[in-house]
Amino acid sequence: MAFKTIHGWKDLAADERGAAVALGNFDGVHRGHQQVIAQAAGAARALKAPLGVVTFDPHPRRLFRPTEPAFKLMTHGQQARALEGLGVDLLYLLPFDFEMASFGDREFVEKVLVQGLGVKHVAVGFDISFGRGRTGSAELMKAYGEEYGFTVSVAEPVAGRDGTKFSSTGVRDALREGRPEEAARILGRPFAIEGVVRRGQQLGRQLGFPTANVEVEDYVVPRLGVYATRTRLPDGRLVPGVANLGNNPTTGEVETRLETWLFDFDEDLYGQVIETDLVAFLRPELKFDSIELLVEQVLKDEVAARAIVAPPF
Repeated sequence: MAFKTIHGWKDLAADERGAAVALGNFDGVHRGHQQVIAQAAGAARALKAPLGVVTFDPHPRRLFRPTEPAFKLMTHGQQARALEGLGVDLLYLLPFDFEMASFGDREFVEKVLVQGLGVKHVAVGFDISFGRGRTGSAELMKAYGEEYGFTVSVAEPVAGRDGTKFSSTGVRDALREGRPEEAARILGRPFAIEGVVRRGQQLGRQLGFPTANVEVEDYVVPRLGVYATRTRLPDGRLVPGVANLGNNPTTGEVETRLETWLFDFDEDLYGQVIETDLVAFLRPELKFDSIELLVEQVLKDEVAARAIVAPPF
């Protein structure tokens, strides 16, 4: 069946019910998440059921801690594409509102999973918590499965060679510390910022290195500085480049944004959605005493970035 995103759990059509689902937040769809989804996929094949992923919009943290700094690792569009690539048929984006937050663990299972989604199987991570007060656990989900007639699988932690468990927190920590390679190791792909290209001061164009500017918005903010990048265009092309992630102190800009110079590229991208992989951290963001010194450093950054993302054939 074709991939479908479903915004809710009430009054669903027959073909939107009866899936084998993976339950969790799945921010980043990292390698640990992929293990949970793989277990749901195995159950879906055995049961001849659709493969579903159940997650929440907004993230529960947004409801309970609204003033906390932005922390998301992907947009809903990025999440949907990642899940579709894993063979998921149905993405349930359940509204995490005060009604959902009021459900105890049994109410959540009975009203949402059983009566709403009609699940046949639920795959969870070993550290799952659900229901008001986070009282639900993997063991409790198994008990509810026996009571309500759906099977349950529990994915064990997935860790790297050093034994560190793959987690969304690990990705955020790596990004905040300027270690995008470590974030990519956990995610299974580079961390990427997606957004609409906005008009800036166009100073880069005047200086010979035009940039595509994208607001960071709800993403976790990685370490500010200069990165070697690869940018995915709307037509699928992947273009190497170098980007400054920050506040542009030399020219007096204040909002955090990603300004990417796409190498050997001269096309109008204003108003288009692009997605930029942060491949390697090159240096911290700096304030220069003159535009000439800024240009000199950008040209050095170009050489360093090209060596990483656009080596000569």
